[in-house]
Amino acid sequence: MDNARRATEGADFRGPLDVTSAATFVLDEHDAVIGWSPAAQELLGYRTDEIIGRPVAVFLVPGGAPAPGAAPDPRAAAGRAADAAGGPLVPPFPEHRVHTAVHRDGHRMQLATAVCPLSGTGRAERVVVAADRDRLREWESRLAMLQGLATESPLGFAIYDTGLRLVWCNAASEREIGRPLAQTRGEPAQELYPRGGFVTPGYPETLHAVMHRVLDTGEPFLDLHFRAEQPSDPGREHVWSCSYYRLQDAGGRVLGVCEDAFDISDRYEAQRQVSLLVEAGRTVGTTLDVLVTAGELAAVAVPDFADRVDVDLAPAVLAGEVPGGTGRGTAELLRAASSGAAAAQAPGSADGTGPDGGTGPDGGIGPDGGIGAGRLRPLPVAYAEGSPQHRSLASGGLVLDDGTLVVPLRAGGGVLGIATFVRDGLRGFFDRGAVAVADELVARAAVSVDNARRYTRERESALALQRQLLPQHLPAGSAVELACRYLPTDDLSGVGGDWFDVIPLSGARVGLVVGDVVGHGLHAAATMGRLRTTVRALAPLDLPPDELLKRLDDLVGQSAQDSADALGTLTGDDDVAAGATCLYAVYDPVSRRCTMARAGHLPPAVVEPGGRVAFPDLPAGPPLGLGGLPFECLDVELPVGSLLALFTDGLVEARDQDIDKGLDTLARVLAEGADSLEDLCDRAVSELLPDGTTSDDTALLLVRTRELDDRRVAVWSLPAEPVAAGRARRLVAARLRDWGLDELVLTTELIASELVTNAVRYAGGLLHLRLIHDRTLVCEVADAGHTAPRLRHSADDDEGGRGLFIIAQLVQRWGTRYGQDGKAVWTEQVLPVSSRSRASHTSRASHTPVSHTPASRTTHVPASHSCRSRPATGDPAGRAEGPVPAASRRAPVLCAGLVSDRRNASHPARPPPPPIRDSSP
Repeated sequence: MDNARRATEGADFRGPLDVTSAATFVLDEHDAVIGWSPAAQELLGYRTDEIIGRPVAVFLVPGGAPAPGAAPDPRAAAGRAADAAGGPLVPPFPEHRVHTAVHRDGHRMQLATAVCPLSGTGRAERVVVAADRDRLREWESRLAMLQGLATESPLGFAIYDTGLRLVWCNAASEREIGRPLAQTRGEPAQELYPRGGFVTPGYPETLHAVMHRVLDTGEPFLDLHFRAEQPSDPGREHVWSCSYYRLQDAGGRVLGVCEDAFDISDRYEAQRQVSLLVEAGRTVGTTLDVLVTAGELAAVAVPDFADRVDVDLAPAVLAGEVPGGTGRGTAELLRAASSGAAAAQAPGSADGTGPDGGTGPDGGIGPDGGIGAGRLRPLPVAYAEGSPQHRSLASGGLVLDDGTLVVPLRAGGGVLGIATFVRDGLRGFFDRGAVAVADELVARAAVSVDNARRYTRERESALALQRQLLPQHLPAGSAVELACRYLPTDDLSGVGGDWFDVIPLSGARVGLVVGDVVGHGLHAAATMGRLRTTVRALAPLDLPPDELLKRLDDLVGQSAQDSADALGTLTGDDDVAAGATCLYAVYDPVSRRCTMARAGHLPPAVVEPGGRVAFPDLPAGPPLGLGGLPFECLDVELPVGSLLALFTDGLVEARDQDIDKGLDTLARVLAEGADSLEDLCDRAVSELLPDGTTSDDTALLLVRTRELDDRRVAVWSLPAEPVAAGRARRLVAARLRDWGLDELVLTTELIASELVTNAVRYAGGLLHLRLIHDRTLVCEVADAGHTAPRLRHSADDDEGGRGLFIIAQLVQRWGTRYGQDGKAVWTEQVLPVSSRSRASHTSRASHTPVSHTPASRTTHVPASHSCRSRPATGDPAGRAEGPVPAASRRAPVLCAGLVSDRRNASHPARPPPPPIRDSSP
């Protein structure tokens, strides 16, 4: 700006023939020079004393030369005749001609002259003004330009004084204002465009603010976009590119501000539409959520493209399914998103019917909807017959109706829904360009909506698989109290490779499992399902944890080998089961002992009732599938109310955190405790995963141990003698009556008699009879033998061999459990309804709440392998009510010839009743 100001300070804005600046000389009646201006001396080189009194012909060639291309002038011919006769050399004023002049130094030059005759007395006859011909032509070009700007230019020019009142405007500005200058002169600028404003970011919004800044600072504003309703074209917005600069005279006095403006409405709209598509490409489809994508489409078009946008989708799209085609049956849609000033009540007014013909509860917007592009609760919206939306759905095409444009969302040959664009006020229609932009915008959004729909379908399938692979409900039991959390790292599919499980076992025991498969996503989840199924199949065999892991390891190794044999080579992606880790523990609430083993997994955390936290020194063992190394068990006795925390490494390990720090944090959280295990789970996850995300799948299982004490357990030792069966019947009957289980007395007498008889006959040594009153009635007989009873077919004339068949019909399930000192054959019977409710209440009442106090973490839990026996006495409970089961009523009839067969396996309850043949082992 300073350079421009300095350049204009020396400029001469007077015309070349201006008497104050041009070469001027005065002639008398004989064409002698009697007056000579300094400009004439500068132009022609003659000093005043050299030229005064001399004829004009000294420096002005007689005859002159007309301007190039000029038509013959009769007056010029008359002038030449006068020259020949000694008359005037210069034509009369106001005409001017081009003459050849001779400079004092002898060079010739072309001068344009103008003559002004003088009247009155004195020698002065006329005044001649001369200027360089090229300078005059340049000046005339400038005048022509100014004339064109004032009358012909499409740019609007206006001059405002320092009070910002209109002083002058050209013809283009008059056409925009719609009134002649005579009527608008003196009006303030803001009143000429009362509802207009600048939309260029970073600049003032009003005309007065912009002009005042230009007047105050002198800094011009260039290419500001001004949007307003054109006075001569009411009802339609226009956009002008405006520039403003300060006007001042040669002395630097500020005269006002000049405005030039050019209507760029079409160009601005095209640029805005291109920008809209660019912005849509950046902001629409950022997630794989159908509702979020619909909301992004609605938000990107408001307010620059439309005043309101509604996006309605078919219900099948929100469910991830493929919607049907167009037609009469497709008019029922769900309002997925709505954006704009009227969105809170869209699509209708207070009565539920709006300009677009749509009706629905609350206008299709749920309680969490509102003004703007918020995420809405999809509600049904139906369109009236003949409305633009209904016509679009019926035809499957685009429909334009005044200020409403309906565009279908198409993908894969089907219609996913419709997008309704509404313009009100000054933008009350959509031109051809706007329709094309809306069509392109919706086409791009439809691809994103369809991708989100496909993802929804795949994710729901993956989650359904995950729900089948993981336990949906932790089993209720008297042995433990449970709580769990599962966080897959794959946010897209929502599935992962970590797993946990709780498996009810015989003798009121419970199996606890947690594992981690290498990798994430659906492939890892499928492998996890295979491992979990295998563990659930092996657990009922009552194998020790180390033996169970050994068999699981063999199966994983065999699976990897089978893949290698089939493919010729084994890569890391062929079978992700290899390298998986697992921790398996069995807790017995009667002995309060927990036996555990691990295959490359982290050890559990053990919290004693006093709050002391320990991580048992449990031998690690190799990950599954590697083979070659043994697994080892650790047996610990847990006080009542102890807490076990089984977890995967995703909970305590992170890229920026050492695993020991994670274990310390977990120990601190567990030691502090919480009101419930659920709250403790939440605290552990929030402390260890504060942002709610993890780089690895995470599983957490919290287990609070309980005890089945003498009130619910009875244990007797019996000699291996024939009289032991009778004694067993008497002991069982007395204890069941004490527990209020009279309905089960006859059935349990039969079961105990049969199992004791078989143990006496085939095993020998000291026998142990145990009853457990839990959620079922457990009857166990342990002996020193290692062969299991099994069902055999028995011929019609056989005297025995039907005992196990009778037991299988009377119990819910039965099986055999092995130990170092022999085996135990167990049965479970369903309790009567009244007894089941009392057993559940007693189990909960027998658990004493434990208070936790913080304690330091230790690294070892003492292990003990001793066994505890229970006295035969117990605390009697109330008597059961109701009829005696049919199985109990017929029990005496079935007691004849109870002989069992043996097999190394567990047996499900109630096998089919074929003819039975019993054989001795």
